[in-house]
Amino acid sequence: MKLKPFTITILTFCVAAFSGMKAASAASFSVIADGLYNAGGLSFSPDGNLYVTEAGIGGSGACVPPASGQGDSLCYGTSGAVTKIENGKTERILTGLPSLALPDGTGGAGPRDIKFDATGKPYVLIGYAANPAFRDRNLGYTDLGKIITPDFKTNSWTSVADLANYELANNPDGGEVGSNPLGFVIDGNKLVAVDAGANNLLSVNTDGRNLQAITTFPEDILANPVFPPSGSPSNEPSQVPSQGEEVRAQFATQAVPSNVAKGPDGAYYVSQFTGFPFPEDGAKIYRVGADGLPTVFADGFTQLTDLEFDTEGNLYALQYANQSAWKGDFDGSVIKIAADGTRTTLLSGNGLESPSALTIGADGAVYVTNRGDRPGFGQVLKIENTKSIPEPDSTLGVLAIAALGVGWLHKKRIPTPPNTVRLKGKGEREKVLNTSFPLYPLPFTQTTKLKSFKPIARSSKTGIRCL
Repeated sequence: MKLKPFTITILTFCVAAFSGMKAASAASFSVIADGLYNAGGLSFSPDGNLYVTEAGIGGSGACVPPASGQGDSLCYGTSGAVTKIENGKTERILTGLPSLALPDGTGGAGPRDIKFDATGKPYVLIGYAANPAFRDRNLGYTDLGKIITPDFKTNSWTSVADLANYELANNPDGGEVGSNPLGFVIDGNKLVAVDAGANNLLSVNTDGRNLQAITTFPEDILANPVFPPSGSPSNEPSQVPSQGEEVRAQFATQAVPSNVAKGPDGAYYVSQFTGFPFPEDGAKIYRVGADGLPTVFADGFTQLTDLEFDTEGNLYALQYANQSAWKGDFDGSVIKIAADGTRTTLLSGNGLESPSALTIGADGAVYVTNRGDRPGFGQVLKIENTKSIPEPDSTLGVLAIAALGVGWLHKKRIPTPPNTVRLKGKGEREKVLNTSFPLYPLPFTQTTKLKSFKPIARSSKTGIRCL
């Protein structure tokens, strides 16, 4: 498809804590692709073309229960795809990939990330978002929960590593079994991936050998957590406090790592989405060094979905929503973290809504998959003019508070992609609590069973569904 030029320019501000430092950035963006179905990770190939994954809308095949055991099942289809963006045109160059989704097509788990090695060989990560014990039992042989290497010329692919089965066989964090590989990076002859459902960081050789866990990520203990009001509509009512039920001062929630990047220092940096109730300013960026131990590199974020370094050592972090997702406001943010710790919000709201992934182009622009939770309405944005302008009388700070934009919700009927049977359901977004997202789609399934609020309540293991 050929897109009409569409550009928006915005002025955003960042105020650094402890220092009073202010920075401004005039960021403009254009829409370079539209009409994507649960859009996920994106990456440039060595030939300079941009590729983006589409998790699809499942299908009418067999189903698996959601990670929480509550709500609608996820049903199987082959509506996943990889789309190539070249010279302003989009083309689905790999189709028929496995996909799981809810009846209305939201919550798609399927192709979730793509990377190219130095020779131009592509690798694609396929999500899953459920207990891996149900995968082969209910669906038969499928590449959900695996990393594959595709051949775009023949529309075929070969399985490289089964990450979901690794969780089933090993369960490194010792919690409830669940798997949803979400993002990965290529490091020489290794593929390093996060499994958001399993709360771990994995490594496997590009030939499929030596699959192992590098580390696991700990639970967060929330102090005085904010939950949805009692009586809030939910597909998982056990997550909403009952009328008159006391909410205690501490609550344990899953880490939910969402993506990984390799830093200039050789360490792996991992973004955190956080588990329900998605605490604002509660997400972290972890650093995993040669010792395999995760340490907090930066904190104070909300629901991070991706991160990436540029050639100058700046780290870009992507927020799915600036507020707890159950509030229904899906304005997101792109935040730049300089090597000295200075933070600048490049874009917040103003059209950036529930973004799922980002990458940095050779031109220095930031490319973002936008509206990744709205099948048929996903976009790829090109964000330019990202240089920050610190005030000369400012000192540098590490923590920042960004000025957030005002968001809006879209309620649209989901169109049917080519060669796909339309699913039942209107696919409309509603401002209600639903952490499995049949009513409002999240990029990640967050399952939290609150049968009783104890001094330290604990959430069940989360799976993550792709955008």
